[in-house]
Amino acid sequence: MMSYLGVGVSPGNVPVHHGSGVKVFERRVRLGELILRCVICILALLASLLIASDTQVKKIFSIQKKAQFTDMKSLVFLVIANGIAAAYSVVHVLRCIVSMVKGSVIFSKPLAWAIFSGDQIMAYLSLAAIASALQGALFAKLGEPTLQWMKVCTMYGKFCNQVGEGLASAVIASLAMVILSAISAFSLFRLYGGNKDKNTARW
Repeated sequence: MMSYLGVGVSPGNVPVHHGSGVKVFERRVRLGELILRCVICILALLASLLIASDTQVKKIFSIQKKAQFTDMKSLVFLVIANGIAAAYSVVHVLRCIVSMVKGSVIFSKPLAWAIFSGDQIMAYLSLAAIASALQGALFAKLGEPTLQWMKVCTMYGKFCNQVGEGLASAVIASLAMVILSAISAFSLFRLYGGNKDKNTARW
């Protein structure tokens, strides 16, 4: 009767069940990872398509000049980097879906290391490509009077606007990659922390 009323029951002897809470947390982490990878795949592919398909022809006197992304090596780098990021994300989206369908959320340390390393590489590659492309875009937009570089965007406004849209998509995808790399780091290092207590739920 005393136990039923909660009298005489101390916090030390109240049964606590960790298993269900851990599984719910794992599912949320996996769902968040899946959403981020889908976002990265869509935005990275969109950025590549916007920039790679961007052209504008301008007639200067009797000469036609065609602006395209291959004129700037930084844009070529950005298209390639985002293409790689999109393909990489597709592979991991499939992995996440298979993992969730099977109900298996625990993976081995070698696989965790591979995912962590891949996510880190993709995050740094994306940031490097965006930094390079943004620098080139600023020169095209603002010019550089000291070096007598003209404002290219005054002549190729449509081209610059579409490149700007591609850059915006790439920046959002890159931020998602940074968040994802933090999640993969957390998923990796908690595998080592889980070994400290044999009685706790397996991570």
